[in-house]
Amino acid sequence: MTKIAFLGLGVMGHPMAGHLQAAGHDVTVYNRTAGKADAWVEQHGGKSALTPARAAKGAELIMACVGNDDDLRSVCLGDEGAFAGMDAGSLFVDHTTVSSKVTHELYASAKSQGVGFVDAPVSGGQAGAENGQLSIMCGGDQTDYDQAEPVMNVYAKLCRRIGDSGAGQLTKMANQIAIAGLVQGLSEALHFATRAGLDGRDVVEVISQGAAGSWQMANRYETMLDDHFDHGFAVDWMRKDLGICLDTADENGASLPVTALVDQFYKDVQKLGGGRWDTSSLYKRLQSN
Repeated sequence: MTKIAFLGLGVMGHPMAGHLQAAGHDVTVYNRTAGKADAWVEQHGGKSALTPARAAKGAELIMACVGNDDDLRSVCLGDEGAFAGMDAGSLFVDHTTVSSKVTHELYASAKSQGVGFVDAPVSGGQAGAENGQLSIMCGGDQTDYDQAEPVMNVYAKLCRRIGDSGAGQLTKMANQIAIAGLVQGLSEALHFATRAGLDGRDVVEVISQGAAGSWQMANRYETMLDDHFDHGFAVDWMRKDLGICLDTADENGASLPVTALVDQFYKDVQKLGGGRWDTSSLYKRLQSN
C-alpha cells in the first residue's frame, strides 16, 4: 500500500484515482470544486483535502491530472500548492498534457526542494481511464520513474520512460499530431463515402481490416455517422494540445503543415458551437459545408 494524493478529478482523474483506491492504496484527493472530491470519497472511500498542500502532506506519491499549464502551476506552487506539503524524498507525477516548458520549470523547482518530478501524460481517453487501459509516456530521472511505475500500472496498459524531464510531454505532442491527421483523414473518408452514395458502415467494415484501420476508425466511425459527438475528448482541449505542438515546432524547427491546418478546422468546429464536442466532430464540419 502506498500513501497517495491525487489532484484533479475530471473525466480522467476521477476514474484513475478510483483505480488506485480499489488497488488498496491509501488515497487522498483534491479538486478545485470541493463537491467533486466529496462525491469521489462517497463513491470510492479514501479521504479528501481542501488544498493540494494538505493532500500532499505525508504522501509518498502525488499524482495530478488537471487542465493546462496554469492549472498545473496552481496545484504545485505557492503556500497551498502540493510542493509546500511534500516531504523530502516524495515524488510528484504529472498526468496533465502541458508544455515541456512548464515541465522543466516544475522539475527544477521540485529538485531544489528535494522531491522528484515525473511528467507522465496519458493517451486513451475517458474510456481508457475508466477501464484502466491508458498508455503513459514518461520523462524524468530513472530512479523516480522506477518508483512511480508500479503505481501507474494500476491504470495503464503500457507505461514507458522515454527519456529525461520533458520527454513524456514531447511524446504526447507526437501522439496528438498523429491523432489530428488520423481524425481528419477518417472524416474525409466517411464524408466522401456518404456523398458517393455508399453505406459508411459497409465501407468501414471493409477498409478497417486493411492498411486504413486505426483506433479512431474502430471507436469513432459509428458515432460520427450517427451525428453523435457529446462524448470523448473535447475540441477545446485538443486545440490547447495542438497549440502546444505548434509552439514547440516553432522552437525546434519541425514542419507541421497538416497539424496547423487541422487546428484551424477545429477552430471552425468551435465556431459551430462544438467546443465541447468530441474531436471526431471534424466530420460534422465537413457535413455542414
